[in-house]
Amino acid sequence: MDALNVSIAFFFLVVGLCQALRWLFKRLLSPRAYGCLARELAGSFQLCTSCLELRMLMDISLWGGGFGLDVVLTLLFLLFAVHGASFDGASANPTVSVQEFLLLESSLAATAAKLLAQAVGTGTGWAVTKLFWSWELTQFHFIQNLISSECSSSIYTSLPHAALVEGTCSFLFHLVLLKSWQSHPIYRVPALAATVTVLTYTARSFTGAFFNPALATATTFHCSGNSLWDYVQVYWLGPLTGMFAALLLHQGNIPRLFQKNLLYSQKSKYKIPKVKVTAHEEGDEPKRKRKGGKSSSEPRA
Repeated sequence: MDALNVSIAFFFLVVGLCQALRWLFKRLLSPRAYGCLARELAGSFQLCTSCLELRMLMDISLWGGGFGLDVVLTLLFLLFAVHGASFDGASANPTVSVQEFLLLESSLAATAAKLLAQAVGTGTGWAVTKLFWSWELTQFHFIQNLISSECSSSIYTSLPHAALVEGTCSFLFHLVLLKSWQSHPIYRVPALAATVTVLTYTARSFTGAFFNPALATATTFHCSGNSLWDYVQVYWLGPLTGMFAALLLHQGNIPRLFQKNLLYSQKSKYKIPKVKVTAHEEGDEPKRKRKGGKSSSEPRA
């Protein structure tokens, strides 16, 4: 349990540090710079460091006799719930940023800035976590520090199947995200955390279940076993395709590319009653006056 306590303390330290950075950046930077750069950088750093430490627990403690899968999955759910509550609107995921661009919610320059901030944040998170492991505070960290320099690929199946797995995970994640986007955070955050937990449990034995290109790049692209193009196909093209399919299914179109709805009809749910319009002839008013007697404007005798 000492190793678990150290990891939990590390999680709290990272979240507290990132919260302090968000508070500081929000007061020093303009809202635009904070939203496009600082917020995404802090969120990506927080996500990367937490996921790397948690994956270390999943990879080493299970066969090392540490603790069971139920503990790891509970930690995963709680971590993503904390991330969802503390990210302050950041996505820390390139596919989500591209989705916002396709939905006309973000400009090209803002999307590029977010992707850059996510790359810097995940790269910094990977370096800080490696430094933390080098201190070898627990036996698990000692083992991880020994094997981290010679890591192997997280792709445990054929490339087409791996790309399909990552694409399917991304599709389901984005579908839940789009469905819950307008919901209150008290419902949206647990729903997304539960989705990530289930998908990670289901797909981890095939690809590691990243469905986040930035996180996968920082975690596994430097590992031996597959080429760079293999990693790009599985961890970039797969999730982007899944996001595109989820957006098309949810919206019926891609607003940035075309406005026509390809899947759903645009018929109104309400019927407009038909009203007959009768044209009045020019002689109608004089006829009514003659039928009703003299006009009130005529002088009385």
